Amino acid sequence: MSCRRFFSIPVLSVILVMGFVYYVTLFVFINDWVGLQSSAGKLNAFLFSFFASLCLFSLSVCVLVDPGRVPATYSPDVEDSGWSNSNATETRKCDKCFAHKPPRTHHCRVCRRCVLKMDHHCLWINNCVGYANYKAFFILVFYATVASIYSTVLLVCCVFKNGDSYAGNVPLKTFIVSCGIFMVGLSITLGTLLCWHIYLIAHNMTTIEHYDSKRALWLAKKSGQSYRHQFDVGVYKNITSVLGHNMIKWLCPTVNRNPEDGISFSASRDS
Repeated sequence: MSCRRFFSIPVLSVILVMGFVYYVTLFVFINDWVGLQSSAGKLNAFLFSFFASLCLFSLSVCVLVDPGRVPATYSPDVEDSGWSNSNATETRKCDKCFAHKPPRTHHCRVCRRCVLKMDHHCLWINNCVGYANYKAFFILVFYATVASIYSTVLLVCCVFKNGDSYAGNVPLKTFIVSCGIFMVGLSITLGTLLCWHIYLIAHNMTTIEHYDSKRALWLAKKSGQSYRHQFDVGVYKNITSVLGHNMIKWLCPTVNRNPEDGISFSASRDS
C-alpha cells in the first residue's frame, strides 16, 4: 500500500467532488426540502452519509491496494497452459520486464510493471485496476452511481417544493440549475460506466480483452464460426469470480480472494 498515491491532482479532485456533492446534498437539497432536523431529513441524511462513506472507503481501497504483481518465481507451465512449443511460450514474455507473464497479465506503461488481470490504468485512482482491486473499483462505481442518483432525486424534490422561492433569487437559481446539470451529468456518466463493467463482469472480460476480442470476433464471423471469449464460463460463475461466492459480501470492497488465483483462470470449454 502507498499513501503517496492520494497526493495527485486527479485523486484529490475526486475527493473534492465527493465533498462538494455531500455538502450540497445535506445542507442544501435535504435542508431546503424537509429540513435536517425533521425525521425525514435525518433519515435521508443518514442514508446519503452511509453511501458517501462507502464511496470514500471504496476509493481508499482502490488507491491503496496493489492491483496484483507477478510473483518473481513465476514460470509458465507449458503443458497446462496449452502452449505447444517454446516459441509460443516466448510470446508470453513481457518485452518491457523481460519476464514471463501469466494469462491475462499486461504491462502498464504508467506503473512500469506487469499487472495481473489488468483492466486499465485509472487516472482518477492513480493506480492500475487489476486482479486485486477490480472488485473494489466496481463497488466504488456502484456506490458512486447510487449516491449521485440519490442526490439528483433529492435535488428534484427540493426544486418541486421551493421552485417559486428560487425564481426570485437569481444567484440561488443559477446555483441550483448548475447543481442540477452537474448531478445529472455525473449520474449519467457513472451509470454508463457501471453498466459497462456489469457487461464485462457478466462476460468475464477486462477492458483490454474486450477490445482484443473484437478482432477475434471479426475473424470468426469471416470464417463462418461462432466466437466465445476464452474465459467466459457462464454468467453466474463469471460474477462470482469477481465478487466472490458469498452474495452477502458482494458489496463489500475489502473481501479479497486468494491472490494466487490471479495466475490461472478457468477457461470456457468452447474456446
